Amino acid sequence: MSAKARQQAAHDDGEKIELQQMITQEEVLERIPISRKSLDRAEKKGHFPKGRYVTPNRKMYFLAEVVQWQATVNEYNPNRGRGRNRQPRERAENART
Repeated sequence: MSAKARQQAAHDDGEKIELQQMITQEEVLERIPISRKSLDRAEKKGHFPKGRYVTPNRKMYFLAEVVQWQATVNEYNPNRGRGRNRQPRERAENART
């Protein structure tokens, strides 16, 4: 069976759907320089795509969702905080002057 044939699956009504590539949590952590706990927190808050458990101990992520997240993570957001109990950048700069 060719790779192309493996990537497509027959649906019950005869339509062919393309399977999405999945990567493990370890592969996500190799690509994104954060800790496992930070990944879990971001996922829980909705800041990172949700992983799916394919077995009780194996969490996988859709590669396309992770790539899409990477593309949007650097977008400018003026309301983004700078950490706990820290002033927004504008106030911090005005306080120095």
